[in-house]
Amino acid sequence: MAVVAEPAGFWYTCGMTASANESSSVQRIAWIGTGVMGVSMAGHLLDAGYDLTVHTRTKSKSAGLLERGAIWAETPAEAADGADAAISIVGYPDDVEQTHLGPAGTLAAPSPPPILVDMTTSRPSLARQIADEAERVGAASLDAPVSGGDIGAREARLSIMVGGPADAFERLRPVLDRLGTTVVYHGPAGSGQHVKMVNQILVAGTMMSTCEALLYAGKAGLDPRRVIDSVGSGAAGSWTINNLGPRIIDRDFDPGFYVEHFIKDLGIALDEAATMKLSLPGLAQARHLYEAVRAQGHGRLGTQALMLVFEQLNGLGGSS
Repeated sequence: MAVVAEPAGFWYTCGMTASANESSSVQRIAWIGTGVMGVSMAGHLLDAGYDLTVHTRTKSKSAGLLERGAIWAETPAEAADGADAAISIVGYPDDVEQTHLGPAGTLAAPSPPPILVDMTTSRPSLARQIADEAERVGAASLDAPVSGGDIGAREARLSIMVGGPADAFERLRPVLDRLGTTVVYHGPAGSGQHVKMVNQILVAGTMMSTCEALLYAGKAGLDPRRVIDSVGSGAAGSWTINNLGPRIIDRDFDPGFYVEHFIKDLGIALDEAATMKLSLPGLAQARHLYEAVRAQGHGRLGTQALMLVFEQLNGLGGSS
């Protein structure tokens, strides 16, 4: 894998392959969260030979991992006790806080792991708080949110945005390289979460334009698949039109990323923007539209379910 040094402490990594025993400092991993993305990500680490102890709120979601050799733990603290690293990907900031700072959290373990990693999209301020608490017990904390959805998780092609101590990032990099093809270090604690907010602002805009463009194509009597073939590789191309566009055409609104979680992300981004005295009207409009999706009872569908609201606005009577 090529590693290119950039100004201001940035490292770009792509395509590295490493076996677990090539990273002698990290072998036993506590994995917390086996949702739509987490279960695939944990599976990649099992395939790579890492020893996994798993905890999630619903044990049945870990059944496949347990059958493949993962060990079950009743709490994050139990999973983290004596581990070389603890990695979480859960739902909301409150879940992140309980996972790492709660009475049964990773830092409450009798022997906390030297590295904590949260891959949930969460608040930059919480990432900094976890980093401060970890430092008090001699551990390091990385915030490493991801982009790529369920497809990226299944195919280990995620983009991973990392903040925290650079030395901890280097130690954990072989693990992260098993989960994604783009792993970028951005700076101190909270930096990874700030980059994920940039990502979500971009996703919100392209999701709105994807729905509008496909509506236009349909009303004009065009074959929407051929339209995607034409525009998807040009200047208007995006991950959204090429990956979620076909799902919309097929009326496939199953979640790669839940609407309700995306609303949470957009709220964090708007709060951060307000703190920085930024006005982001496009982002505000996206959250308004996604709130309408949830109000229609579609909060547990994928973000491409935004099309349902656009269809309703245009009196087209689309259904899920």
